[in-house]
Order: sequence, then structure tokens, then C-alpha cells
Amino acid sequence: MSAIEKAPPMSASEPAKALWISTVAFTLCFAVWTIFAIIGIRIKQDLGLNEAEFGLLVGTPVLTGSVVRIVLGIWTGRYGGRLVYTLTMLAAALATFLLSYAQTYTQMVIAGLGVGLAGGSFAVGVAYVSPFFPADKQGTALGIFGAGNVGAAVTKFAAPFVLIAWGWQAVAQIWAVGLALMAIVFWFTTTDDPAFRLRRERGVASKSLAEEFAPLQNVQVWRFSLYYFFAFGGFVALSLWLPRYLVGVYDFNLETAGIIAAAYSIPGSIFRAFGGVLSDKKGARSVMYAMFAVSAVATLVLSLPASAITPAIFIVVIFVLGFFMSLGKAAVYKHIPAYYPENVGAVGGIVGMMGGLGGFILPIAFGLLKDMTGLWSSCFLLLFAIVAISLIWMHLSVKQLSRQGHSAPVAAT
Repeated sequence: MSAIEKAPPMSASEPAKALWISTVAFTLCFAVWTIFAIIGIRIKQDLGLNEAEFGLLVGTPVLTGSVVRIVLGIWTGRYGGRLVYTLTMLAAALATFLLSYAQTYTQMVIAGLGVGLAGGSFAVGVAYVSPFFPADKQGTALGIFGAGNVGAAVTKFAAPFVLIAWGWQAVAQIWAVGLALMAIVFWFTTTDDPAFRLRRERGVASKSLAEEFAPLQNVQVWRFSLYYFFAFGGFVALSLWLPRYLVGVYDFNLETAGIIAAAYSIPGSIFRAFGGVLSDKKGARSVMYAMFAVSAVATLVLSLPASAITPAIFIVVIFVLGFFMSLGKAAVYKHIPAYYPENVGAVGGIVGMMGGLGGFILPIAFGLLKDMTGLWSSCFLLLFAIVAISLIWMHLSVKQLSRQGHSAPVAAT
């Protein structure tokens, strides 16, 4: 039985309000989290960074946002998503504002660690939003919330024009003020989630850390983590890397590269909600098979030498890849409340952490591969290898479960 079915009555509008305000907040958080995708290019030029240094710079916020997800997921269960979400946004806004005063590479990397707190908001939002909805609606709800990934496109569309007009420091300051204002709005327009209210009213003691992390002994959690490493980590990595890729391969200017990169980011974000609906209706496992199959073909095509792919073909294939990755992101998180309803915070945190680490590790790997091989398309060959391993592992696991006669929750099959 879900938290919403056991919790005290709430108004009919409360779940929708919590979902939509959380989604807007996550959109702004994601816009801040990916800010280096645009301002990082100008910083690279100003400081004369090589590709590996650039990859580290854009990946630093992703590192913080990934690792902190476990802690924030647990804190959400203990202190409530409303409080944790608000404080996370305020802390990230402060760090982003201070970034505008950084002058050296080291200072920018340190500031980037603070900016990364914005990415940790995902684990908070998942644990906060899911208790408002029954099990057969959680895939759709979390898919809508996850569509806040479109914040990456917001940054790609708007940041280049702000940067050109007033400098990269103005981008950091404006984004910081916007996030701080959103934190205030969130606090005054939302309520505590049903699960937290139920625990507070009954005086239920918080779980020990051992109880919180007990599900992590299950290899299934780590299999879900690999899926998310590609579906989400790959999405974040490409969101950060594509502007640089388009400038380097096709000699686009920064504004054009940002807009074209958004052609990848937008379907990779908005259609996550559609992925949630499909996961509720068709089953998350079926969605995962489709995502891996199409992604394998797309990344294999993009692994061809960059000179063999025209800009038009590249944009179309990236659009398709982003669309199916968005479906996969939703499908992965449909599994979590279905299999681990009492540990959504911890399991969602670890899966989100691994996905976020993908967003940190992959841009650095892309830079290193480019430096070592001289091939821009080497990044897509790496993504193809990850897809192939994930698909094989999933298929073998499904076959094993079938032989053993085990059944999964209906919504997650």
C-alpha cells in the first residue's frame, strides 16, 4: 500500500501542485547544473584549457550533484522534501553567484562543486513527489518531474545571448538569482509529502543507515544503476559536450552550437514524461529494450568518422537518440518505487548518483579520447560500448528470472 493511501486526507489539487511546482524548480536546478556547457567554452578560451581540463571543469558540478544525491535522498525521508528541496536550491544559488567572482581555474573548479548541489535536487524531488501518487500513476508523475531536464536546453538557448551581451559572469549571477527566487516560491506554495506527514504524525523513528542501504546488497540495484549511467549520465555528458563538439567538428559559432545542442536536449527532457506514461501502460522493461536497441544503432552511426556525417544527419540522429534516452530515463525510475517502495530515497539516490557520475566521468573520458585518438567521434564509440553491455546484461538477467519463475511487479515488467 502506497503512502498516499495510508496518509491523512489531502486536497484534490495537492498532488498536482506538488508535481508541477517541483518540476519547475527542477528545471531551474538543471539549468544551473549545466551552466558550464556554455560559459565553460568562454572560460576555456580565456584560460587556454586543453580538452581534458575542459572536461573536468564541465563535469565538476555533475560530480557533486551525483554524490550528494544519496545524502539528500535519505535526508528527504527524515526531514521532508519541502525543507530539503528549499535548502538545496538556496545553497546552489549561493555557490553559483559566487562563481561569478572566480578568476583562476582552481577557483572555478571549487565553485563548480557548489554549483553541483543543484543536480542533487533530483533525488529530493523523486522522494518528495512519488508519495503523492498511487503506484499505477508514479511512472507518469516521475516522468513529468524528470522532464525538468529541459533546463539544460534553457541554458543552451538563453545563456549564449546573455554571455555575449554581458559576459559569462552575468550568466552565473542571473541564473543564481532565478534559482533563489524559485526556492522561496517553492517553500511558500507547497506542503510536506504524505509519507513524511504520516511518519511525523505517528512518531515513527527514522530508519538506521543499515536499514536505508540494505537494498543496495541486491545486484539488481546496480544493474538499474548501469542503465541510468547511460540513459541519464550519457544525456548529461552529451548536453555538456555537444556545444564543444559542434564548434570543433562543424565550425559553428557558440550561439548556433547552443541552439543545435538544444535539439538534442529538448527531446531528451520533455519526452521523459511520455516515457513515464509508456512505462505505466506497456511496462518499464519493454521501454528499456526499445531504448537500448535504438540507442545502439544511433551511437554506432555517430561512431563513424565525423567527416562522413553531414550536420543535417548528425542533428537528426542526435534528436532520435535524445528521444529514446528520455524514455529510458523514465523507465529506470519506474522500477524503483515498484521494487523498493520503502526505500525510494536510498535506492533512488544510489541510482541517481550512478547516473550523475556518468555525467561527470563521460565528459572527461570524451576529452581524453579526443586528445589520445584525435577522433571527435570516439565519444560515441564509448557510448555504444556502454549500451551493448547494458543490453546484454539486461537480457541475460531477464532470461534468468524467467527460468527461475520469478515475476516482477506488473507495472515494471
